[in-house]
Amino acid sequence: MVITMKDIFIQTNYITIGQFLKHLSIVSSGGEVKYFLKNNKVFVNGELENRRGKKLYPGDTITILNEDYKINKNVN
Repeated sequence: MVITMKDIFIQTNYITIGQFLKHLSIVSSGGEVKYFLKNNKVFVNGELENRRGKKLYPGDTITILNEDYKINKNVN
């Protein structure tokens, strides 16, 4: 089995998990983030995370709904 990690590029130094979930269209509003995190497992760098304000930095890996993502800094 091959695991494919999807690259996510950000313009800022970090984004929060809430912003990340909205960027991926997993949730449509900030109000849905708390509910989503309560009912789904989200891992940041292999650690279970449930704080919607958790900052994600370039180099961080996130696993959500059996999908793996890596945060990258957009240098443009």
